[in-house]
Amino acid sequence: MAEKIDLLETEVWDGNMAASQAMRQAQIDVVAAYPITPSTPVVENYGNFLANGYIDGEFVMVESEHAAMSGCIGASAAGGRVATATSSQGFALMVETLYQASGMRLPIVLNVVNRALAAPLNVNGDHSDMYLGRDSGWIQLNAYNAQDAYDLNLIAFKVAENHKVRLPVMIHQDGFMTSHTAEGVKTLQDEEAYAFVGDFKPMNAMLDFEKPATYGVQTEEDWHFEHKARQHNDLMTKVYPVMEEVFAEFEKKTGRKFDLVTNHRLDDAEVAIVAMGTTVDTAMMVADQLREKGIKAGVMGMRVIRPFPFAKIAEVLSNVKAVCCMDRSSPGGAPGMLYNEISGALYNSAKRPVVTGYVYGLGGRDMTVEYLKGIFADGLENAKAGKPTTPLQQFIGVRGPKLNFL
Repeated sequence: MAEKIDLLETEVWDGNMAASQAMRQAQIDVVAAYPITPSTPVVENYGNFLANGYIDGEFVMVESEHAAMSGCIGASAAGGRVATATSSQGFALMVETLYQASGMRLPIVLNVVNRALAAPLNVNGDHSDMYLGRDSGWIQLNAYNAQDAYDLNLIAFKVAENHKVRLPVMIHQDGFMTSHTAEGVKTLQDEEAYAFVGDFKPMNAMLDFEKPATYGVQTEEDWHFEHKARQHNDLMTKVYPVMEEVFAEFEKKTGRKFDLVTNHRLDDAEVAIVAMGTTVDTAMMVADQLREKGIKAGVMGMRVIRPFPFAKIAEVLSNVKAVCCMDRSSPGGAPGMLYNEISGALYNSAKRPVVTGYVYGLGGRDMTVEYLKGIFADGLENAKAGKPTTPLQQFIGVRGPKLNFL
């Protein structure tokens, strides 16, 4: 596999700019938006591109995030390539319409710049909004940095618009830590980026009067079950092969490899951290440092959150003795989502590892190298004992008396 350097340029962009530039290169027909921190620059940048004549299309300012996704739904159903962005409380207001978009199989792309949910009010990043939308029927991809935010937007359009899929896609990136942090981003030239995404090919467009289609129908007990079972679940299983094909095509064009999960030094690892967002890159650095000391540490990053890649997770973690799951969201009296779902993926594995959970980083609190070293140390103790020697769920970095759950 040869990296096509001649097609790549390096720009200094933050995650928001990286996402909006990929949207520009995809030549979107409609962006309907209502700004909210920290995702505002995604749609603001796009509006500037349009105002300055760099792109064609429509930029529609609406009165709320609910209206933003409603506008995207209408434009997508009419046969357009559509995208927008939101965060936190705006995402929460948008949730009702997310189910409409997935239920109608509309290939909308949504950049979610992850931020804490109130109360108390907080504009910094955690994964509360990500967790809120995980059962909405959307494909969900996870960016660890600005480069990923660029790459995954191009990938998202190609996956969503595949006629075997036709489902909406979210790309998640950490608020401020990715969205407002500038770094070098290797970009495709405009014509190559668009060639990768491809021309938009409508399917069941409302404005195709030769082939009429109905949207927004009502089903009761006679057909509602079938619709949900086949679409929100069975159809999601069809996403894996399409996504893997798109990942392979993207690697061939750029040299950058994506998979359902990120496998960092897990083949012989005794202890692994499972994480999302910016924590993945930091955890990989810490694992490399520990390897220099003879500690067999590894990291699994969640690249695809929905559909949840159970089989791939069980395969990648098959030889690990202890797994530490990092949840950046307040679980509300239960173990965190990653703890629960990773445990489910591993429950029937032949070498069932010890699984523990960690809640961290709420409201933008830092996850440090020292904290991660301590978590790896916990995992090593559990691996040696073959059972939990630490609480099943800990709160990392919280001030005051130590908090554990279970």
